[in-house]
Amino acid sequence: MSLYQEHLKTVTRRFNEALEANGFDSVLIFAGQPAVAFLDDNTYPYRVNPFFKYWVPVVESPKSFIFYKIGETPRVFLFQERDFWHTQPQVPSGDWQQMVDITLVDAIQPVRTALSGQLAKTAYIGESFAPLPEWGINNMNPQGLIDHLHFQRRLKTEYELSCMRKANIIAARGHNAAKAAFDNKASELEIHHAYLAATQCHQAQLPYNSIVALNQNGAVLHYDKYDTLAPAEHRSFLIDAGALYNGYCADITRTYSASSSGFYAELVEAMDQAERDIISEIEVGRSYYDLHVAMHHKIAGLLSQFGFLKIDAATIYERGYTNAFFPHGLGHFIGLQVHDVAGYLKNAQGESYTRDARHAFLRLRSDIEIGQVFTIEPGLYVVDQLLEEYAGNEDFNWQRIAELRPFGGVRVEDSVHVTKNGVENITRDAFASLK
Repeated sequence: MSLYQEHLKTVTRRFNEALEANGFDSVLIFAGQPAVAFLDDNTYPYRVNPFFKYWVPVVESPKSFIFYKIGETPRVFLFQERDFWHTQPQVPSGDWQQMVDITLVDAIQPVRTALSGQLAKTAYIGESFAPLPEWGINNMNPQGLIDHLHFQRRLKTEYELSCMRKANIIAARGHNAAKAAFDNKASELEIHHAYLAATQCHQAQLPYNSIVALNQNGAVLHYDKYDTLAPAEHRSFLIDAGALYNGYCADITRTYSASSSGFYAELVEAMDQAERDIISEIEVGRSYYDLHVAMHHKIAGLLSQFGFLKIDAATIYERGYTNAFFPHGLGHFIGLQVHDVAGYLKNAQGESYTRDARHAFLRLRSDIEIGQVFTIEPGLYVVDQLLEEYAGNEDFNWQRIAELRPFGGVRVEDSVHVTKNGVENITRDAFASLK
């Protein structure tokens, strides 16, 4: 069987289990539709419902539906509007079409007609739309079902892994082009355009707004302003940018120094090594939370090693100083969504881990299992807003911190797959394949 056929078998089994556990016999999944801006007739970029692309590799066909009843073949209602204003979404080819029943519709009403009398025990997953209240569906996005399905999604199928590997190759190609543009002293906007050209995407086809930050802008964690003019001096470059393949995500961050020497270039190399070191510590059964804390200790070591603080690494962590320089989590699940689901779920019944006040922004707390894919993305930045509470603290080497401020910071991010034989670094393998 093909990877997709095996994947569909797994998805079907997971839905059977989740539906039966929550008292349903079927599910209706709406792909979603573009939202119209307030007081306007233009729409926001469309994002497909993740559960829709979980079943079929269709990401650009809004107003479509999937209906699955336990024991029956999934029915896919693909919306093809009669419209001369816009290009019709292309239905991707592939063996997936032989595994489902496809019906083309040019309005929503035929879907309701086709499913008449079959929705009494149906769960609906998706955003609301105008006629939905008339359909007689009383179970919109039931939390128990959603939790069950999310918990199942923490383990990836071979098809999903294949899609993520391909997405990483696309993104790595874009990263290489962006690095070349940085070396040529381009502006942030020009670098972003180089990334789009290399990935052959437009902005709305990326999984998230790319972070393309030169110099001090690298300290803004979700920076996406894209200055149109190149700075007088190129000191540093932080890029956090991804790609999609069949709706599955890549999420890659790299940081570069304009100079091959000096403390900042050494810091970039040290962070890259620290990221690889923490990946080598991944073990099945270990808590991702413990891995995150271990990374904080490594960050404390860098803060001491590079003289940003005047005290030893153990004391730096004990006093909570690492949070001012490394405020975000070590990483997150990734797959159908960039920040994929189930990071805090303990089981399919929806029981969750408690958030730690010190590490409140960590998106993943569960134990590490074979089949998981998650990111590892440590960082170290000069964020003045976070440093304000330590003003005048003599543990801090403020002169040394001031030397880092014009460079912004440094972050490195890979996606890794946990296997029975160790860890597959999907991202670094993608870069290696392009050499």
